[in-house]
Amino acid sequence: MTALWIILGLLLLVLVLLGAAAVNYVCLRHKQADMTVPENLAQSHYAELKDEILQGVAWLREQQDVRQLYVESYDGLRLHAQFVPCENARGTVLLFHGYRSSWTIDFSVSLPFYHALGYNLLITDERAHGGSEGRFITFGVRERYDVMSWVTYLSQMLGEKHPLYLAGLSMGATTVLMASCFDFPGNVRGVLADCGFTEPYAIMKSVIHTYMPHIPAWPVLAVTGLATKLAAGFGLREANTVDAVAHTKYPILFVHGKADTFVPCSMTQQAYDACAGEKTLVLVENADHGRSYLVDRPRVQAALEHFLESHLPKEETI
Repeated sequence: MTALWIILGLLLLVLVLLGAAAVNYVCLRHKQADMTVPENLAQSHYAELKDEILQGVAWLREQQDVRQLYVESYDGLRLHAQFVPCENARGTVLLFHGYRSSWTIDFSVSLPFYHALGYNLLITDERAHGGSEGRFITFGVRERYDVMSWVTYLSQMLGEKHPLYLAGLSMGATTVLMASCFDFPGNVRGVLADCGFTEPYAIMKSVIHTYMPHIPAWPVLAVTGLATKLAAGFGLREANTVDAVAHTKYPILFVHGKADTFVPCSMTQQAYDACAGEKTLVLVENADHGRSYLVDRPRVQAALEHFLESHLPKEETI
């Protein structure tokens, strides 16, 4: 009997250690390298984009009147964003970056494009990233409520008639899609989602199958799910984009690279198929994860411009 208790105790210890390791690896905040530093970019996976990324950084820092904004999240975190005003702005695009990424990597190249079309930019730091507080990344589950915080803030700052667009890439796309079922103020005009995944459980399962095919996914995810629930307060299946867009009233532009090996293109297809609102799908040949804008810039820019223009109020009064 004593031996049995020892074995059970050891198994429990192993589960606790595995759970702690899972939370640390998957969702605990990690220190990020500053990707506005040329040396860091040169040693990263984005080395081939270094010059263009740095051009976007210089455009923001040297040519724009950037304002630092802060808002409190529903659970008491201080969230940070950069606001880039545009003269006689037609609206504002709110940008949400991806998992353990930043605006530098995900949006620095496209910022001048949006701005040239006549839009203010709100460049957010997702919770547990950059200048925003938070210990845990929750894959859109809690981040979706942060979208509401920023929309409310901007509606008060810019006026209730000022058009807002929610835009995200990768986890940022998942975030805005999960939030698309919310009843936002009437000035939210649409959602732009580039290569989002459907839910935390599904993307983790996909990554395990792709990069660790000899490891069974279900026990890993069972331990991870229990650990994230206990330590970080969210479940891996607590929210998903498919359910959210099935109840949306907002037009959505879906973008995904067909060569994406990290977030399967099928995840965007699932969300698109389920979407109850007006919807547009742009699939880009030969584009890997988050690279659609870079691979086929004319097509993606045309789709973005048409979407933004089409959903402005008929009579612009900002």
